[in-house]
Amino acid sequence: MARILSEAVGHHLTEDIMTGMREWRIQHPKATLREIETELDARLARTRARMLEDLALQSTAASWQDAARLHTPTCPQCGTRLDERGTHSRTLLTHGGQELTLERSYGVCPSCGSGLFPPR
Repeated sequence: MARILSEAVGHHLTEDIMTGMREWRIQHPKATLREIETELDARLARTRARMLEDLALQSTAASWQDAARLHTPTCPQCGTRLDERGTHSRTLLTHGGQELTLERSYGVCPSCGSGLFPPR
């Protein structure tokens, strides 16, 4: 079962944003509302990406080793069971424009050769 972010971790992330924004304001005392908003949005996007990455990696879908072999993913092209080829990194772009990297099980179809990070 996936571990959910603890309240303490959530509090720490919020504190990081608030502390960073206080320091930024000291360095930018004449910042406009638009500039403050832009800086805050950038910090929130980075924190959101860190949280998203953490939550995604906690999913049982991240590794086939956590699932029964009866549920081995199949190729979306031809329906053949995929052969697991270990874990590979995959870099994605969030809606907030931040990159995150996931280590996920990777599979290859023995019939058609398609390779993918299967959803679960």
